[in-house]
Amino acid sequence: MRQIISIKMLDALRKGRNKLSGEAQERIKEYIRSQMVDSAFFVGKNRQRDVYYTAFGLMLCYVFGVRVNCVGARAQLEAYKPNDRNLIHYAAYMRSVMLLELLDGKKAGIILSRLLSSEVKTLPSFTEYPHGDEYSPYSVFMTLSLKEEVGIKVDNKNAMLEQLDLYRVENGGYSNVKGEITATTNATAAALCVKWQLESNRRRLGSHDVTEDLGFLSSMQDESGGFYATLLSPVPDILSTATALFVLSCYKKHPIFVSEAFIEAHWLDSGGFAPTLSENESDIEYTFYGILALGAALRHDK
Repeated sequence: MRQIISIKMLDALRKGRNKLSGEAQERIKEYIRSQMVDSAFFVGKNRQRDVYYTAFGLMLCYVFGVRVNCVGARAQLEAYKPNDRNLIHYAAYMRSVMLLELLDGKKAGIILSRLLSSEVKTLPSFTEYPHGDEYSPYSVFMTLSLKEEVGIKVDNKNAMLEQLDLYRVENGGYSNVKGEITATTNATAAALCVKWQLESNRRRLGSHDVTEDLGFLSSMQDESGGFYATLLSPVPDILSTATALFVLSCYKKHPIFVSEAFIEAHWLDSGGFAPTLSENESDIEYTFYGILALGAALRHDK
């Protein structure tokens, strides 16, 4: 059975943690604690509790061994359950629930039991999607991740793959907006991650060649080791770098340039990571991406 996306991310986060010294790990743990309120929620850029940021924070708590009051956290999470019409916030809520179960010592077996369960499950009827489009690569990626985490079998794989192709740019890569002539890093990473998950049996599903798309992703890397979000982005950023490296690692593809120095340069004295080198503020989301990028960066053969 192929690992679900969230477990694969947790594995990459562990690899990132293991590349750090004990002192560096402690600094990051202190930063994680500083972003937590009410022993459960994490704050966003406005310093208010936010279920979206909480999902990132709890993943880091699990990997770095930061203690969480799981019973109290679950009660608070239920009290602030988001509108189930919004895909992103509902997915963050459900991932947070799963992570609290993991933090409570139930381990990954809970996820396996969900995947093997015969119980019929359905998702809410969402009306709010990224870019206002439920079929864009990012929306499909989030929907697939959510289905995996709650144990809903994906039975329309070919249809999902065919729908993704409508967002593919002619010379390689994907956009989150249908009909665009230029691809973006994060849309391409989302599409390739979906393809990787769905094409566990290429003979049955048919071979969707991704050579050009992986080539586009690699071409978005700067000599510094970071990846640009778009062809017009002024500087590479830590989020695009993390998503690109994560997907390249899924396909066992080395990036053109070594990325560790670029990633480390975004680590601030606060213990968190900045989005770009032109910014000096951190948050829990970009700290997640910093550690993910570090763990997903495959070492070049010497």
